[in-house]
Amino acid sequence: MSEQFVNKVAESGLITIDLEKYIPKGENIVFDLKEYLFMEMILKEKDFRASLKETDWEIFSNKNVAIICSVDAIIPVWAYMLVVSYLQPVAKEIIMGNEQELAKKLFVRNIEAIDINEFTDKRIVIKGCGETPIADFAYMEITKRLLPVVKSIMYGEPCSTVPVYKKR
Repeated sequence: MSEQFVNKVAESGLITIDLEKYIPKGENIVFDLKEYLFMEMILKEKDFRASLKETDWEIFSNKNVAIICSVDAIIPVWAYMLVVSYLQPVAKEIIMGNEQELAKKLFVRNIEAIDINEFTDKRIVIKGCGETPIADFAYMEITKRLLPVVKSIMYGEPCSTVPVYKKR
């Protein structure tokens, strides 16, 4: 007489969300204004505009672009606006900030695009371990996104979870 094993995790009705699914795809590239400054210090409007006109903007085609100035220089606001006017027709996404800020913004955007209605009154486990390290902010963002609709949120693996939230 053999006992039948019951997979209690499968029968629990838990829904696991793996944040790796929401890691942004696509190539990220940095546009550094430093390369367009006189002596890497001064923005000369006429030279700046001429340099931008000569730039091969196709290298930014369908890429996520972070605009920075890696030197300590005073950059007028219109300069960033002018760069965006060239990038907008070709780039997928453009932000003012470094590559890490770009990746974070794209990750948050992917989380915000989740249709939370499918999780209404469900018990959710946010997967805690995986192949790719996930930054802490992503766990915070998914929690904020799900709190209004879920029955509960747990962290970890379905067989070993840490309770985070339970609707009262």
